[in-house]
Amino acid sequence: MSTATSSHHLSPAFPGRAPWGTAGKLRAWQQAAMEKYIETQPRDFLAVATPGAGKTTFALTLASYLLHNHVVQQVTVVAPTEHLKKQWAEAAARIGIKLDPAYSSGPLPRDYDGVVITYAGAGVNPMLHRNRVEQRKTLVILDEIHHAGDSKSWGDAIFEAFEPATRRLQLTGTPFRSDTNPIPFVRYEPGPDGARRSVADYTYGYGNALADHVVRPVIFLSYSGNMRWRTKAGDELAARLGEPMTKDVTAQAWRTALAPQGEWMPNVLRAADRRLTEVRKSIPDAGALVIASDQESARAYAKIIREVCGEKPTVVLSDEAEASKRISDFSESDSRWMVAVRMVSEGVDVPRLAVGVYATSISTPLFFAQAVGRFVRARKRGETASVFLPTIPVLLGFANEMELQRDHVLDRQKKGEDGLFAQEDALLAEAEKTKDEADAGLDELPWEALESDAVFDRVLYDGKEFGMQAHAGSEEEEDYLGIPGLLEPDQVQLLLQRRQHRQIQRSRSKPAEEADLLELPAEKRPVVTHQQLGELRKELNGLVGAWHHRTGQPHGTIHNELRRVCGGPLTAACTAGQLQARIAKIREWATRID
Repeated sequence: MSTATSSHHLSPAFPGRAPWGTAGKLRAWQQAAMEKYIETQPRDFLAVATPGAGKTTFALTLASYLLHNHVVQQVTVVAPTEHLKKQWAEAAARIGIKLDPAYSSGPLPRDYDGVVITYAGAGVNPMLHRNRVEQRKTLVILDEIHHAGDSKSWGDAIFEAFEPATRRLQLTGTPFRSDTNPIPFVRYEPGPDGARRSVADYTYGYGNALADHVVRPVIFLSYSGNMRWRTKAGDELAARLGEPMTKDVTAQAWRTALAPQGEWMPNVLRAADRRLTEVRKSIPDAGALVIASDQESARAYAKIIREVCGEKPTVVLSDEAEASKRISDFSESDSRWMVAVRMVSEGVDVPRLAVGVYATSISTPLFFAQAVGRFVRARKRGETASVFLPTIPVLLGFANEMELQRDHVLDRQKKGEDGLFAQEDALLAEAEKTKDEADAGLDELPWEALESDAVFDRVLYDGKEFGMQAHAGSEEEEDYLGIPGLLEPDQVQLLLQRRQHRQIQRSRSKPAEEADLLELPAEKRPVVTHQQLGELRKELNGLVGAWHHRTGQPHGTIHNELRRVCGGPLTAACTAGQLQARIAKIREWATRID
């Protein structure tokens, strides 16, 4: 298909048919981004838009505009996965742009307007693609551009292949990375601290998309529980999710929770299925997805789901043609469940997904954002997404920071384990590991999961936390699982407040001997790391020292008075909430004297 004729296949209503802008089919952010592009006519343009916002529509609208106006003669799309190649080709075909998703080498048939390839494919033979873009004026669309920084060799190949391109459009929903490999064609500028940061030409974050009802708000349901496992040395260890512990113990407790043979996963999957049933009352075709760490776990989770709901789930284990077909079939059906490994990062685009279970031990902000992005694509106003999580401090931190915009930072210095970026080491490499790669680094800490249970812990919504702990299957848990699936955001928050109030009233009516769980509202029992708890103790001791110098009272006397006024155990045994209460109290004393 020639460039001149490709635009004739566009619907007259499709934005991009000359003159552009005569039909209002674009979302506001897409139109604003198009207007900025047309005004500036840049060679490189980086658009950062939250998953589910419509990056593909924006990119294809821009491609149509550039083809129609003869700025370019062909299009090359570079996608992260094989499955996304097919999605791009299908989306382009709907507006009359014909892209070949199976291209491997040689001249392109004349009836095509371009090709769709993967980053890996471009890395194998960069000169093949360089020759193509040198021969004809080309728009290169780099989807999820952060993948071009996965390794120096990939970045070099992408630069070599597409440096001669007439125009380049970079797209991403999650531009941040833990490494300092510069991403090709992305502009970096120094920030206030002197470190260079990526600069987007247009940004449309989750918070903006939520306000515009473009994406769904997310309800995070967090589950704690007691874990017990055996180390290689034969030692048995136990921990409770959500309690302060070292990084290694947290990792082992987390893996114990995800072990299919325990009770934590079956109970959480049962709760998620109950939530799905509630959501399907208002969204009849709503689906659910389990994000698994490896193939063995995925198969085990699928077996549990079948026992829970009586329906066999779709299982997707790799980025292959058969897996692509399974995803497409699931997307077009009304089946309840899918279990996927790895492909969740960017390869699963199923708008009807509304319930998720985060059953992987990957703890990077990039993977978390991409995973949650599978559930936020809104189809009509009032839809909500529900994601089930283990009570792991880093995950709850990500959940509470959904609206935070991050940029890719170069030049930063590592500060050791306690540094700001310590939890983002090898971010993309970890997110895209195979099973063998994922397990290789854990040989130093082999373990055997012995026992686990699940306790409903809290709900996180719009940066706030609700709920008290409740047993799996209890009436209190059911209150939160039964929240309607079609609500306005303010209605969700109001319902959560009412549920928590009702739970508190029930707790107060119980005899003291029946209070076997930590029955405090979530905001009064913050989840903190072992390191953060130590910092709170240090802060309290510093304030006690300052109070000693001001009043002359012995340190022990001050600590005892704080304990008498605020309640609770000795400082060494205090929870984060108890320490924060004492810190607030001693500061209150100081203001009275001042």
